[in-house]
Amino acid sequence: MPTHEHEFLLELVQHRPSLVATLLAETGVPVPAYEKARLESCDLNDREPKEYRADSVVALVDGKGKPLTAVILEVQRSYDKSKHWPWPVYLATLRGRVKCPTVLLVFCPDTAEAHKCAEAIHMGHPDWVLRPIVLGPDNTPMITDIQRAIAEPELMALSSIVHGAGDQGIKILQVLFESQQHLAKEQQSYADFVLKLLPEYITASFKEAAVAVLDDIEVPWVRRWIDHGEARGEAKALLRILDVRGLPITDEARARIQECKDEETLFSWMDKAITATSIDEVFD
Repeated sequence: MPTHEHEFLLELVQHRPSLVATLLAETGVPVPAYEKARLESCDLNDREPKEYRADSVVALVDGKGKPLTAVILEVQRSYDKSKHWPWPVYLATLRGRVKCPTVLLVFCPDTAEAHKCAEAIHMGHPDWVLRPIVLGPDNTPMITDIQRAIAEPELMALSSIVHGAGDQGIKILQVLFESQQHLAKEQQSYADFVLKLLPEYITASFKEAAVAVLDDIEVPWVRRWIDHGEARGEAKALLRILDVRGLPITDEARARIQECKDEETLFSWMDKAITATSIDEVFD
């Protein structure tokens, strides 16, 4: 079953297919001077009934739409030796379809597992060896420059996922959130994914750091995130009080509490919940 991490990178590529060219360049692979990057079909079937499907396929094309290089992107949380069989098929099938060089790019967020994913695949034919190009923590850029974060929001989001729990994690997340006010609305959703994927202790530490500097920087998006996070905590506390006191609560009332973003209102409901005999008294 695909993980959130698995889907996140693929969604970034859906938004900006040229991200694969940037990632290839980060690994030291030459990238042709292309005009556009476009998504291709991920189905890589031959005439046999067996189905082969890559995670993502992007073609780098010239001004006339002619493919110059096609990139197969695979996302792996851990090394899987069984991939040695379908990966060469992906490349060969795609090469025959688009009639241009093909490249296999594997993303793995774990350093040790990424090194394993780079293991050479010996095809049996003399001198025919497939060496997957692997992007992991060692060669995923650590972005702490606000201008680059604004120019490459997808790469900034990926950098936050890979390095957000490291020594520079708080600084990276601060740059991520400072860049939000400069991005298109759909690109601001990347930050939500980052928060969901990072360990809770990391996001809690960042929240503390953000609160400390909130008066010194204007980051409305961060302020809304912090306020929303605090409100969610109060809502959980209120529901806990109601549960301990054994007060029946309808689905409608539960939704009203969970959706409330105003801390003062939640505090007022909590005070009433201590002595109330019904949920209606809490909301009065």
